[in-house]
Amino acid sequence: MFLGIVTVLIHLRGEGRDVARSFLSLAVQAARAAERAERTRHREQVRQAREIERAARQRERQDRLSYLEERTALVDEMNRDLAEQVHSISSILAHALVHSVNVDWNSLRRQVGESEFISIPKSDLRPKPERETFLPAQPGLFGRLLPGWKKRFDRKEAEGTSAYESALRKHNEALEEHLAALQEKRAQLELREAEVRDHNQQIALFREAYEAGDPTAVSGFFDLVFHQSEYPEGFPRHWKIAYSPESRQLVVDFDLPTLDAVVPAVERYRYTKSTDQIAEARKTQKTRQSLYTALVAQSVLRRLYEVFRSDREEIVQVAAINAFVDAIDPATGQRVRPCVLSVRTTRENFEQIDLRHVDPSACLRRLNALVSRSPSELMAIRPIIDINLADPRFIQESDVLSTLDTRPNLMELTPGEFESLITNLFQRMGLETKLTQASRDGGVDCVAFDPRPVLGGKVVVQAKRYKNTVGVSAVRDLFGTMLNEGASKGILVTTSGYGTAAYEFASGKPIELLSGSNLLYLLKEHAGIDAKIVVPDDWREPSMEAG
Repeated sequence: MFLGIVTVLIHLRGEGRDVARSFLSLAVQAARAAERAERTRHREQVRQAREIERAARQRERQDRLSYLEERTALVDEMNRDLAEQVHSISSILAHALVHSVNVDWNSLRRQVGESEFISIPKSDLRPKPERETFLPAQPGLFGRLLPGWKKRFDRKEAEGTSAYESALRKHNEALEEHLAALQEKRAQLELREAEVRDHNQQIALFREAYEAGDPTAVSGFFDLVFHQSEYPEGFPRHWKIAYSPESRQLVVDFDLPTLDAVVPAVERYRYTKSTDQIAEARKTQKTRQSLYTALVAQSVLRRLYEVFRSDREEIVQVAAINAFVDAIDPATGQRVRPCVLSVRTTRENFEQIDLRHVDPSACLRRLNALVSRSPSELMAIRPIIDINLADPRFIQESDVLSTLDTRPNLMELTPGEFESLITNLFQRMGLETKLTQASRDGGVDCVAFDPRPVLGGKVVVQAKRYKNTVGVSAVRDLFGTMLNEGASKGILVTTSGYGTAAYEFASGKPIELLSGSNLLYLLKEHAGIDAKIVVPDDWREPSMEAG
């Protein structure tokens, strides 16, 4: 029995060892599984972290690329703006040739719009009430048999009559309001139509005056033309216009922008990725000045083109353009307005030019323009003609006030008085004058001396009292006298005006042509003489060549 128990115990002990070994094995396996799971989890965490890091780097690279693209696009846009700015100031003349301006007289007229003729709606105005619709119907035989029918009928009839009168009163009130509104509308339309008729009449009178060569109307016409003309940003919109009907000459003073206002100082922009900086490549001063000089030349030619192109009636036969720059003088800090280019030409001469293929500077040289040596540095030149001399000051014979005018009439002076007047004028202007023999055409000839250094010298002055246009022969005679006298300049003054041939001959020569309005201005400005020019009916014109 003891051996049996021992055997059992030994057997149990052996089974315990097996159980223990099994348990241990399971524990080891569990530990290894947990370790593997931990390593797997750790690897997953590392993988996820690396994935997040890669995604962050990818986003950073993408953001960087997007940023670089934005910066590059910004620089490209800035360079495009520069190119457009340079193109706009380099194609001022070409733009005008494509987009020429004209005054459309019909577009200046006004019309009363169709909507203004629409009458007031009648939807609120009902038909006139009818009395019968408000009164009760007469009772029949059976109704009259009922007690009190007469009293009831009279009451309903009275109520109907009252309702009818009330409705009729409201209808009449509404009708009166409607008629009053129609009358007011009609009055407004009549007023509007009167305003439109008056405006259109003014436009018609304006056109007639322009076509007749009225100085104010002609100046107003070209003011309309210049207002319609589109220039690049930075160009001032300021000009003065004067027209001399005796010479059919238009003078225009207009302002140009300064170099810094329109010519960019930057040649191009460049973006450096490594430093994230936008750098500027600057234009050389020589390049900027060249662009500005071309701008000045094109602007003046464009003004000439706009004058002759828009003037379809050919009222203007001679055009003078003076270009000014309103700026601050860097040397003095004071505001200055120098003239940097001046040109005068005839319609016939200008129409021979094909502006599509010209070099603007060469074209202006052909037109004998006076050009500043350095417009960008505000170096001034003297205008070929002062616009103040172009103001029309003639007293028309039809002007009744002229009969009451006490000013001296240059056309009624004796030859001696006229000679003294002209001599006095140029003495007051600073010339040392000496009269010569009377000219064969009844004018005044004198040889004068301008005492100014460098600019001065011998000057031949001729003044001619003419009614009609002075032809080219008189200018040729003056030029011949200049050559004979060895003079440096010639001045021809007339009480009338000059033909296109006269201006063409004088172009490029040291000859100054002053019309009647110029003479009146000079007498007032320098000699204090307020004169007039009224040609007598019995005036006999000296023989001369028209042109």
